[in-house]
Amino acid sequence: MKVKRDGIKIVTIGGGSSYTPELMEGFIKRYEECPIKEFWLVDVEEGKEKLEIVGQMAQRMWDASPYDVKVYLTLDRREALIDADFVTTQFRVGLLNARIKDERIPFSYGMLGQETNGAGGMMKAFRTVPVILDIVEDMKELCPDAWLINFTNPSGMITETVIKYGKWEKCIGLCNVPVNSMMKEPEMLSINGEELIYQFAGLNHFHWHKVFDKTGKDITEDIIDAMYTKDDGTPTNIFKVDFVREQLEQMKVIPCGYHRYYYLQDEMLKHGLEEYHGIGTRGEQVKKTEAELFELYKDPTLNYKPEQLTQRGGTYYSDAACECINAIYNNKNIPMVVSTKNNGALPDLDADSIIEVTSYLTAKGASPVAWGKLNSAEKGWLQVMKAMEECTIEAAITGDYGLALQAFLLNPQVMGGNIAKQVLDEMLVANEKYLPQFAKKIQELKEAGVKVKDEKVQRLIAEGY
Repeated sequence: MKVKRDGIKIVTIGGGSSYTPELMEGFIKRYEECPIKEFWLVDVEEGKEKLEIVGQMAQRMWDASPYDVKVYLTLDRREALIDADFVTTQFRVGLLNARIKDERIPFSYGMLGQETNGAGGMMKAFRTVPVILDIVEDMKELCPDAWLINFTNPSGMITETVIKYGKWEKCIGLCNVPVNSMMKEPEMLSINGEELIYQFAGLNHFHWHKVFDKTGKDITEDIIDAMYTKDDGTPTNIFKVDFVREQLEQMKVIPCGYHRYYYLQDEMLKHGLEEYHGIGTRGEQVKKTEAELFELYKDPTLNYKPEQLTQRGGTYYSDAACECINAIYNNKNIPMVVSTKNNGALPDLDADSIIEVTSYLTAKGASPVAWGKLNSAEKGWLQVMKAMEECTIEAAITGDYGLALQAFLLNPQVMGGNIAKQVLDEMLVANEKYLPQFAKKIQELKEAGVKVKDEKVQRLIAEGY
């Protein structure tokens, strides 16, 4: 790509995130290939304190490097976006308290509460879709040649929103989950990862993959065998329980860690409910971890990413986000697993669907590697999940309550019938502050007496969250 100035301008929306030091580390490591001139960190008023803390640490990291890079902090997104070359997004509408609501309300009804899956993932999309579309409109005006590199969850749905509804083709979605697999699986077989060929396809947090050695031999089944005795790279935020061996042996492909929420829903629900009634949901645990991280970040002598950040669940994020930008900027033509337009790679879905797939990245973006047709079981799952995503995105844009309910009923983690409606209604009321597109329906629900039952969520709402 052609950069208009002496060096690259990168803007990170959600710059006050605890992930930002890892992002800085990744760009420092790649500076000789990606000479950054300006780095802008953007956040909202509610995130101002964290932005200032992590922003000062980010500057210390650059100051400790051999490179002269200025980190700018702002609450004015439009100021930051002017003439940006790359815009990365890692924001959470409603901050971590919104995640806690997404988890606790479904659990209060005896169903899985999870950040990007089930009812919680759909509600997160409802909050996020309008915001990402606003960002795209600003980019069209202020940095029309920039690439948008999205790490905001649910990453696949947000990327599809940008490309299909925002009409912004220069967008790539990222996730650290495939990177975890490609880091850990070679270790299971005592093989150098550079000698293996990986092929991924599916949806974000719902993909499968195959592995081949340097001779082209399929060694997927060898890895499946090793998964039952060794660390397979399951992200730290997912409870580790073994997949049913016979299922994987029949599939002859490796599911991602998040498939446990679907293939092993009973065990994952049991564990989730134990945490809900005990130490707190994953969001509540992360809130404590994040508070500890920001105390570390305040240390004026700290100028490197602390090891504790790996407990946050986003390990290898920098290797995905930074290498993606590196590949585009330098036209590297390297394979990465990204969310991008299908274009026939998975013929079981529409060509314009956004899928998560092994792709070759160049200056023109991602070119997906064809996987071909899936077997019946995987095809069925894929098509149901994509239908759910499409309904979720459209409901988030239009505020169509009936379509939102359709999405809930399609999602395999949401109980059917009237319970799905009750959970949806309660979550809409709990998220009123962040759902202007559903304002009329939320008012009707409140007038009808819909209230949040979970006491911790009640307290969050009373505190203004």
